[in-house]
Amino acid sequence: MPPRTRPTTTLLALGALAALVSALTPGTAAAADPLQRYARQQPHWQRCDPSRPAAFQCATVKVPLDYADPGGRTLDLAISRIAAGSATERHGALLLNPGGPGGAGLDMPESVGPLLPAQVRQQFDLIGFDPRGVGRSSPLGCGLTDDEQNWERPYAASSYPKDVARARSVADKCQAAEGDELAHITTRNTARDLDVVRAVLGEPKISYLGYSYGTYLGAVYTQMFPQRADRIVLDSSVDPAAVWRGTFQGWAKGAEQAFTRWTAWAAERNATYRLGAAPDEVRKAFWDLVARADRTPVPTDGAPLTGDDLRLGYDAFVHVETATPWIVALRVAAAGGKPAPATPTEATPHPGPPAFDRGVPADNYSAAAWAVFCDDTRSWPRDPEQYRRDAIRDAARYPLFGDAGSTIQPCAFWKSAGSEPTTVVDNHVGALIVQNQWDSQTPLAMAQGMRRAMHGARMVTVAGGEGHGVLGVSASCADAPAVRYLTTGRLPAADQTCSG
Repeated sequence: MPPRTRPTTTLLALGALAALVSALTPGTAAAADPLQRYARQQPHWQRCDPSRPAAFQCATVKVPLDYADPGGRTLDLAISRIAAGSATERHGALLLNPGGPGGAGLDMPESVGPLLPAQVRQQFDLIGFDPRGVGRSSPLGCGLTDDEQNWERPYAASSYPKDVARARSVADKCQAAEGDELAHITTRNTARDLDVVRAVLGEPKISYLGYSYGTYLGAVYTQMFPQRADRIVLDSSVDPAAVWRGTFQGWAKGAEQAFTRWTAWAAERNATYRLGAAPDEVRKAFWDLVARADRTPVPTDGAPLTGDDLRLGYDAFVHVETATPWIVALRVAAAGGKPAPATPTEATPHPGPPAFDRGVPADNYSAAAWAVFCDDTRSWPRDPEQYRRDAIRDAARYPLFGDAGSTIQPCAFWKSAGSEPTTVVDNHVGALIVQNQWDSQTPLAMAQGMRRAMHGARMVTVAGGEGHGVLGVSASCADAPAVRYLTTGRLPAADQTCSG
């Protein structure tokens, strides 16, 4: 569907420029606003790939590398769409983001679109995009090795000097390879890019569905462009007050809560699993297994698992029904029995079609993730000894993941860290937050933090819901209020907790 008539409002990204333009006459404002050349782009839509459906279309738009210098270098931003199913019922554009940071979203209209309710697909053009620095949008690459891309590392005094050197190497490699771009690969700039896309599509407002990191991107957009936010759904939310080191550390606290719940669940079923008749007995059985695996890694049908592997795989415990037989199988394997599965068996969302990854650097996800993590905030300590102290402290507080959540990371050495002040999300924009009670990547406390920041939002918590992602991932009680909001604009009257 061709773009609708472009709105008369100018595309404003910088506060000082906005104040200047608002004082001018409409004709002069358009000429004075250097961002208008981006808003006036006409996307050349074409079939994304011969192997993909004809209705799945892609285009490229230009955005400034530096919004403070819109006449300077530009980046290519890859966008995609599947048009609304009904021209008469069409409400607008629904932008989709899968999370990350570093996650490519160009394929989302085709991969996630079919999982959304028909009413939503009838009313919205589904718009995918690869965020700046990701996938087909001027992708970053630092030449990182597989070892350098693995950030989940236990703290140990003997290995810490090597961990510090590795973190420094990641920062140095990215600075050498992408130094001019790094400071501009931020959530704030991606939000500005979304507003360029909004203008290019000819939409006065945009609707948005973001998962995980995508919730933070959506929240930042509402903070920067509140008047242009329409129907905003945030699924499995990050706490905007904790980005980003607080997010890493929040995983540790969430892991302990999920583990405690699992010990109680397994104890209630001791007749079946024989891990212990009380939660403390189940806890001891697990930590005895960890100690044994530290001495002799447990054989599996993949690589042998060390004790550190077992405890850093904390995300298994949010799925109690699959975690429990897996732990039993690991105990059998550790005692000399049949090798265990390398991972617990659990249902996963349909993977959909392959992503567009041709020509993308192999380390693109990691490079883009570190750029965002490090450049979004100035909260990363610079002293490696601070990370050491925090890792030791949090290993005692949160034995599963505390040390890994607080140990040294490349942001300690990132030259452009905090290139802009961190966005404070504090607004009354309407939005719907949906959240599983048991989520390994964005624990419930993080979503509650998002709710505190979004005063105009409503939150639907799926009591007993397990896993990362709600809408389109599995049928749940959150579907109905989400569909009602997207199709009518009506939020629930109050926050809700429903049974999953």
